[in-house]
Amino acid sequence: MRTILITGSSGGIGRATALAFAQSENQIAVHYSTNAGAAHEVVDEIRSVGCSAYAFAADLREQNASVKLVNEVCRRFGAIEILVNNAGLMTDHAVQAMPDEIWDESVEVNLSAAFRLSREVIPKMIEAKWGRIISVSSQVAETGSQNHAHYAAAKAGLAGLTFSLAKELGPAGITANIVAPGRIMTEMIKERSLGRSQEWLAQTPLQRFGTPEEVADAIVFLASEKAGYITGLVLNVNGGLVMG
Repeated sequence: MRTILITGSSGGIGRATALAFAQSENQIAVHYSTNAGAAHEVVDEIRSVGCSAYAFAADLREQNASVKLVNEVCRRFGAIEILVNNAGLMTDHAVQAMPDEIWDESVEVNLSAAFRLSREVIPKMIEAKWGRIISVSSQVAETGSQNHAHYAAAKAGLAGLTFSLAKELGPAGITANIVAPGRIMTEMIKERSLGRSQEWLAQTPLQRFGTPEEVADAIVFLASEKAGYITGLVLNVNGGLVMG
């Protein structure tokens, strides 16, 4: 049995990941920011298959939120053995019109929260000589994205953080990896694909959108014993949109 914290798991990829981990006997911390109802629905689904789950609220834009979140999860379940940094925030702003507040907010949620949460769980992972830190990035970290420089830059920063964690923590038996989704059919993509679906599909060799469950499967694999010799990896789940 593992204790797993998945940030941003009230919907989309996070929800699918929480439910995928529930296929084995685990203790799952379902984090949410504002949608308590959706988070508790995920908890109910997990409990319905016999796994332990609990919902935890935290606004990851706040510097102290990560410490409080980890402490609350540990009080409920014990040490966190698998951390999935999935919480993300994407807004639309061109660089020349972007205020500092929007840039800072994106970096806080998409990058700094992953750093702070990792920092909090590392001591217990080192003590146990086992741990998994998996961060969810995006294909825009490689390609950039018009009107999303703040999002793309923060997601790209996850690579530097993850590669450094892999080198620092490898001697303790802890792995650190990235899953980088492409165009996955979540609410965020549905909103932005209006009028562009055919263009986007033409850019994707598999010519379809991905599903949250396909991303979740990649995350669960990297958290498994089978992936024990994989660290410092960026695993693309994007239908061939970005290769390498």
